[in-house]
Amino acid sequence: MIALALPAQTTTEEGFVAPTIEDGHHPDILPWGDPYGVWFDPGFGKQMLMIIISVVLIGAFFYVASRKGQLVPGKVQFLGESAYGFVRNSIGKDIIGGRDYLKYVPWLFTAFFFILVNNIFGAVPILQLPSFSHPGSAYAIAAIFYILWIAVGLKKHGFRYFKLAVVPSGVPWPILFIVVPIEIISNFLVRPVTHSLRLFATMLAGHLIVMLAGSAIEFMALSGNVLLQGTGVLVLGGAVAMYMLEALIMVLQAYVFTLLAAIYIEGALHADSH
Repeated sequence: MIALALPAQTTTEEGFVAPTIEDGHHPDILPWGDPYGVWFDPGFGKQMLMIIISVVLIGAFFYVASRKGQLVPGKVQFLGESAYGFVRNSIGKDIIGGRDYLKYVPWLFTAFFFILVNNIFGAVPILQLPSFSHPGSAYAIAAIFYILWIAVGLKKHGFRYFKLAVVPSGVPWPILFIVVPIEIISNFLVRPVTHSLRLFATMLAGHLIVMLAGSAIEFMALSGNVLLQGTGVLVLGGAVAMYMLEALIMVLQAYVFTLLAAIYIEGALHADSH
């Protein structure tokens, strides 16, 4: 973890330079598009590269795990089957239900491991950047599931789904004037935003904490002040603890995102029974 050069206004009187959000997102490797960045600049950056790497790694692992299926599985096959079984049973079957869940397992399985690997990149030395610390990737995957569960509801119930989604059963009609707008905002506006922001904000916050700790440790170690150097050792211990906590949160966020996606799909399928 290395302190990065920052604008002068972020420098304290002691000379410490605090990292900013911009320092966590590196310049494009291959910039193209609008060279002035006025309209559209889809440059190829580190996070895009890591997303491609994650797809290759996930595809390669599960290809190897499933290539030679054996009655008594080897270690790789066992790990792959266990990983698939976790998403299939603990998320898909338990949340969506035994009758309808199978067709949605590929969606949930892909989302879980795609998010998991891209999050874990933040704990890998050198890479050390979770792909979902950038809002664009979080918005994109949340949008995919937003479209999916609305499509599921329309396919199952037709346009009646929109009524089922915003008009709770058993509510007196005068109260509906208050309840219906709240349900519309909650289900079709707030839900997709929180689905993406929960993932993005958590990954960004954890990454910033690690960046800040790394910058502080470097500053203290090179300060020449014995007291600061001793304090740096304490900061290092705290940074290791935060690093491990961030790794745990990376796994939990992949699970939470996929779990919520399953809940939204289940809600669309059984909107008439809620």
